[in-house]
Amino acid sequence: MRLLVVDDSAVTRAMIKRTVAAAGLPVAEVDEASDGQAAIRSLAMRGADVLITDLNMPGMGGVDLVRAVRADPVLATIAVVVVSTDGSPARRAMLSSLGVAGYLAKPFRPEELRQVLSGVLAGLGGAA
Repeated sequence: MRLLVVDDSAVTRAMIKRTVAAAGLPVAEVDEASDGQAAIRSLAMRGADVLITDLNMPGMGGVDLVRAVRADPVLATIAVVVVSTDGSPARRAMLSSLGVAGYLAKPFRPEELRQVLSGVLAGLGGAA
């Protein structure tokens, strides 16, 4: 499985990568991008099975990124997990309507990320 972590915070990206590595999840590679536009370029070049994205980023934010992924027939099946400080019920309902597979509120504990990713990967057929 390949993961793409998208967040404008290098610290958050590093923490997610460390958590994935320490959790023993069936992930072969973890790529990263600092915004939605960089994520689209990475997905076009390398693809991904799971996209973990923040919502609030400069340039192309997470909602626009998810919409772009869902609109592309090649990328539309990528599982999306959102990690954000914006967890209002309206925002979460909108994300659900876009087919987001999981949501984590920032700040989160590593075990919360592991739990969400385990569920998503199990849904993709990866042993978690």
